[in-house]
Amino acid sequence: MPTIDTHHDCSAEPQAIWDLIADFADIEAWWPSDGAVRIERVEIEGEGIGTTRHIYNAGMPAPVSERLDLLDPDTLTWRLSIVGERPAGIRRYHARGTLSPLPGRACRISYHGEFEAEPGREAEAREFLVGAYQLMFNGLEQAASRLQQPASPD
Repeated sequence: MPTIDTHHDCSAEPQAIWDLIADFADIEAWWPSDGAVRIERVEIEGEGIGTTRHIYNAGMPAPVSERLDLLDPDTLTWRLSIVGERPAGIRRYHARGTLSPLPGRACRISYHGEFEAEPGREAEAREFLVGAYQLMFNGLEQAASRLQQPASPD
């Protein structure tokens, strides 16, 4: 199965990023609103491990449905799968993310994705996933940065 391994060094503390990721149902709190993939709404099914978030994106015919398969606060690791109808010719997909502390109140977000695509659509699937990873990295860093800023005095 083809894989994608990538990472992003982020100027936010690991706990700030973890808090955003761990609230699996609230992807809209950190997903960029000005990117190539814009969320119109999210519907949640279930609670805890096994929760599925159905993400309805502007211009896409069906939601991207992500199921939370693991959330481990001790190792700052999570896993998810795309289930149901999948975009960009993707037949199967699952990923593992991890956070690692870096010097200076920063962290590295590492992502390992495995996917299977319809024949002839492998490049399209890879391009879609790499683009989604970049949006995820940017959105998480921006949201964590907003949350870590001190409140302005009134």
